[in-house]
Amino acid sequence: MDPGITDDEVLSRARDQGAVLFTPGKDFGELVYRQGRASMGVVLTRLSGLSAQVKADIVSRVIQGHATEFSGAFSVIEHAQVRIRRPLT
Repeated sequence: MDPGITDDEVLSRARDQGAVLFTPGKDFGELVYRQGRASMGVVLTRLSGLSAQVKADIVSRVIQGHATEFSGAFSVIEHAQVRIRRPLT
């Protein structure tokens, strides 16, 4: 996406394209839960301290096991666990 656009714009573009957003940015939880912004789904990757290859391997493995669950949910991928929650209404 375009460098410098706001998180709200990133979320809107992903929604408009029918895409689940994968991001390391924690601010998307604020947008989805507290501000009630609509999304097709957000997956927060909390994998700091790992190499890019290890991160890619973890995310790939999680996608293979949970791909159908991400739509319409707010999910968190951590090194040892995956949490998938439906947005609050």
